[in-house]
Amino acid sequence: MTRKKIKIKKIDNIAARQVTFSKRRKGLFKKAEELAVLCDADVALIVFSSTGKLFEFASSSMKHILQKYVSHSSNIKKYPPLQFLQQENSLQVRLSKEISDKTRELRWIRGDDLEGLSLEELEELEQKLEVGLNRVSETKDEQIRNEIATLQYKGAELMEENNRLKQRVAEMNNDRNGSIVGDMDRMILEEGQTSDQSITNNSTTQPPLQAADCSDTLLLKLGLP
Repeated sequence: MTRKKIKIKKIDNIAARQVTFSKRRKGLFKKAEELAVLCDADVALIVFSSTGKLFEFASSSMKHILQKYVSHSSNIKKYPPLQFLQQENSLQVRLSKEISDKTRELRWIRGDDLEGLSLEELEELEQKLEVGLNRVSETKDEQIRNEIATLQYKGAELMEENNRLKQRVAEMNNDRNGSIVGDMDRMILEEGQTSDQSITNNSTTQPPLQAADCSDTLLLKLGLP
């Protein structure tokens, strides 16, 4: 549902008129403040109610803004509109000439339209180009030095990181070699223990056989069956 459009005319009801005045005045001052903040403008408002009460708003100083207004008004009265327009036209002509001159100098710097220049103008242009070239060279050298310093710093960081990785790999290899040697030592020790046990077992079982052989030999010597 749309709001009913209020017809712009004097409100006859005094109470309604005062309420509308209060609301519209606050909205007007709010818009003036937003305009001053958003556009960086000097804004001043002076409002008198129907009862003669003063309401004012100033973005900076009311006195300062009024002085600017009075000064501007006096300048308008001092200079007729025709003369003011002539000043604007002369300013536009001067700016157009400056733009044309700068455009022509830019073409000269690019090496275009040099045929109509005199020897003095060419020498002056050459000096300007030398100065500009020196500045460009200095700026380029400075950037190259900065890039070299940055690369050296990054190279030092990479070397340090590489050394740390090498040290870590060496530590891992030492730990692995130590574990392998320990396993080999255990295997050798276990094999040695196994050999000793087998020798011990053989030594315990061998003597009866030797005793039997000796008894047989003794019987043969005695001539017994």
